Amino acid sequence: MTARPLTAFVLGGGGILGATQVGMIRALADGGIRPDLVLGTSIGALNGAFVAADPTPAGAERLAQVWDSVIADRVFVENPVRQVARFARSQTHLFSSGPLRRVVDEYLPVDFFDELAVPFQCVAACIEDSSAQWFTSGELVGPVAASCSVPGLFPPVEIGGRHYLDGGLVHSIPVGRAVELGVTRMFVLQVGRVEQPLSPPRWPWEVGTVAFEIARRHRFVHEMEAMPDSVETHVLPSGAASSPNLPVRHVRTSRMRERAQQAYEASAEYLSLL
Repeated sequence: MTARPLTAFVLGGGGILGATQVGMIRALADGGIRPDLVLGTSIGALNGAFVAADPTPAGAERLAQVWDSVIADRVFVENPVRQVARFARSQTHLFSSGPLRRVVDEYLPVDFFDELAVPFQCVAACIEDSSAQWFTSGELVGPVAASCSVPGLFPPVEIGGRHYLDGGLVHSIPVGRAVELGVTRMFVLQVGRVEQPLSPPRWPWEVGTVAFEIARRHRFVHEMEAMPDSVETHVLPSGAASSPNLPVRHVRTSRMRERAQQAYEASAEYLSLL
């Protein structure tokens, strides 16, 4: 008798484009695909915690409602004067991590890793030793906030005397971690960026963006090329023609719903062919 595959959902980073993953999560849940393990980085850590808490269609719908509420209530939108004042004080970041922590505290139905329905891990970059720190136990709010702490936007998160920044700095889409943990089937939930090739920068402000994007993608590309033949791997499609960097203040609920729906339709079609 053939053993049931050990299935992982691997959720990458991508900021507000994480709404794309909401559609993919719905498609997987509606298709009856349940993970044995969930791995997340950056916004994928936030979405991944919700999946691990409830990997059912009802849980997917709850996550969609959370995204609607967070965007409609403009949770991450702050008076520009306060942003400037905070940057003047800190010299390092524009936003407080308070709103992100409140999203986890108020909407996630559990508080600790061991209360989740499915094992979950998230990653953050440790400042002190430049390592990738995987969190697997204890309270959820600190590790999830750490994994989402984009440099320059959010402050480092202190956990256990060490300071952490965005997990995308060390694992933009952590497929290699899934292989290390022995999964035999994985579904990769990316936000659309890896589907489109980069172009050489034409303007000074594009140089940093392109360089950062190369750094983000390099490890993922390498790990995908080295993927063992024994691991069944599915990179779910976003259904979007482009994946721009969107300032939080310009995000509209309707646009995020549209992006999630595009990903749902594209991913559902892909999964129907398996």
